Amino acid sequence: MTTAPDILIVGAGIVGAACAAECARAGLRVLVLDRGPIGGGTTAAGMGHLVVMDDSPAQFALTAYSRRLWQQLAPQLPADVEYDPCGTVWIAADEQEMAEVRRKETLYRAGGVRTEVLDGTTLAAAEPNLRRDLMGGLRVPDDAVLYPPTAAGFLLKQACAAGAEVRTGVEVRSLVPAGGVMLGDGSRQAAGLVVNAAGPWSSALSPGLPVWKRKGHLVITDRYRGFVHHQLIELGYLKSAHVVAADSVAFNIQPRKTGQMLIGSSRQYQSEDTKIDQPILDRMLRRALEYLPTLGRLSAIRCWTGHRAATPDKLPIIGPSLESERLWLATGHEGLGIATSLATGRLLADLLLKRPSEIPSEPYLPARFAKKDAPHV
Repeated sequence: MTTAPDILIVGAGIVGAACAAECARAGLRVLVLDRGPIGGGTTAAGMGHLVVMDDSPAQFALTAYSRRLWQQLAPQLPADVEYDPCGTVWIAADEQEMAEVRRKETLYRAGGVRTEVLDGTTLAAAEPNLRRDLMGGLRVPDDAVLYPPTAAGFLLKQACAAGAEVRTGVEVRSLVPAGGVMLGDGSRQAAGLVVNAAGPWSSALSPGLPVWKRKGHLVITDRYRGFVHHQLIELGYLKSAHVVAADSVAFNIQPRKTGQMLIGSSRQYQSEDTKIDQPILDRMLRRALEYLPTLGRLSAIRCWTGHRAATPDKLPIIGPSLESERLWLATGHEGLGIATSLATGRLLADLLLKRPSEIPSEPYLPARFAKKDAPHV
């Protein structure tokens, strides 16, 4: 790319990749920069769950929209993306959680999302390795899983086929409000607009951005094909997702096409390092054993941590920053960056090109933080 790009995207994770693919397809000259490999940061640390969530109407709209985009893209995905429409089962342990199942069913159906309520018997038939005293659950059959790093790579290949350029191993030191970025070697890369898609590191490039690192642990097992058939999540996961002042864990397990399983989940604030926190990991695995008692007979081969980019209202930040009309944002997705990446890319391109969007963009705009006493973006 000999001339300055129209759009320079900082971050080659799945969100940056989706933004690059959409902008390049729209005819914009796109340059993607990342200090590491493609999909090597938060994207590599995530589960890859394409799920509809309903923490708020805006979250439901974004996740449902993005899932539709993933379903449309699925026939084009190569085998190494490991796309698997296995569905999700939200597990209810008691009557209170069964009431939540019925609430979710009503909301999802009203939003056009297919669901199936399971009682204890049908849950046991669907997932025989779960403990037998569970009350039931909600099956969401159109949810899916994939392998995030190769999905990010596929999206960037799409972007490059449309004329984008990707440079890895390039450190971006700072953003230039007048356009472009300063690089780690002291040089400047000019651009028409810059998109900060650096995830948990985005606030280092955009001071004052209300995005914080949230640490999580994952464990991957050896190959035990058929041990679980759906992504299984306790409904208590929703409670843990709302905890912002204390460490929390919840049962969450994902089958992979390889026959392996990913076990989660944990959440920690104010934990900047990437070391394994053994007490948190032990709590997470004990929680998994409460739901899958025979899981303890299986072998784990690796565990790791990663940081997610969290925001105060649990919604991503997509659109022009308040700092400069030439600095844009696509960050703050926390644990839903994989799920919502395609919708983020589409909304960003819609805003850049002033096209109508399928869902309202207002809930995700940085301008929502412009209120008095709110952090500035």
